[in-house]
Amino acid sequence: MGRSFENRKHAIFKTAAQKSKLYSKYGTLLYVTAKSGVADPDANPALRNLIEKAKKDQVPAHVIDKAIQKAAGVGGEDFSTARYEGFGPGGSLVIVDCLTDNNQRTISEVRACFTKTGSKLAATGAAALSFDRQAVLSFKGDDEEKVLEAMLDADVNVTEVECKDGKITVFAAPDEFFKAKTALLAAFPGVELEVQEITFLPQTSVTLNGDDLAIFEKFLGMLNDCDDVQEVYHNVDLPAPA
Repeated sequence: MGRSFENRKHAIFKTAAQKSKLYSKYGTLLYVTAKSGVADPDANPALRNLIEKAKKDQVPAHVIDKAIQKAAGVGGEDFSTARYEGFGPGGSLVIVDCLTDNNQRTISEVRACFTKTGSKLAATGAAALSFDRQAVLSFKGDDEEKVLEAMLDADVNVTEVECKDGKITVFAAPDEFFKAKTALLAAFPGVELEVQEITFLPQTSVTLNGDDLAIFEKFLGMLNDCDDVQEVYHNVDLPAPA
C-alpha cells in the first residue's frame, strides 16, 4: 500500500494560468466545506484541514479568506459532488471527483477527456472496487513503534504504519482521519505533516510504456484542466520526474 501511495502523481501547477486553476479549485472546495458546516475553522475540522492543505500548496491567504467569507454570507452557489469512474489508456483504472454547480457541463467535459484519449467511462464501482479508501498522514521520522503506540493509545483504527526513507506514513480508516491527526499532534508536538488527506489507494498498480504512457499523461492533463475536477485517482505507476 505504501509503495502505491508513493507512486501517485500530484498535479504540479507552474504557470500563471495553471495557478489560477488551482486557486479556483481550492476556492470552490473551501466554499463548499465552509458552507456545509460552519465558516469557522476552529469549529470545523474539515475546513481547518483544508486551509492547511491550501497553504501548503501556496494558495494565497486572500483566496482562502474570500472563499470563507463568501460561505458565511447568505445564499450563494449550489454545488454538489460528482464522481466518475472508468478505464483509461492502457487499461488503467481512474476515479474522478468533481464539485459542480452544473452537472450537465461537468459530465460533458469529463466525458470528452475520456473520449478524446480512447478511454471509457464506466458504471459506479467499476474502478472503485480496485481501490482502498484510506486516511493518510505522513511526516519525517523513524520511530515506527512509537507512532503505532500513540495510535493504539488513542484507540485509532490503524490499517498500517510504514517507515521508509526517513518518513513515517500512517494509514487509517477514513472516519479516523481527525482522530489520528489529533493523536499524532499530541504525541509529537511540533511535527509537520507533509501529507494529510483521505484518498483512494490502488490495490495493485500497472506500468505503462510508450504510446500508452504518453496518452495517459495527456489524459491526466486534460482532466486537471477541467475547472470542476477536484481530484483524479488512478492505478498507474508513473515514472519519477526527470
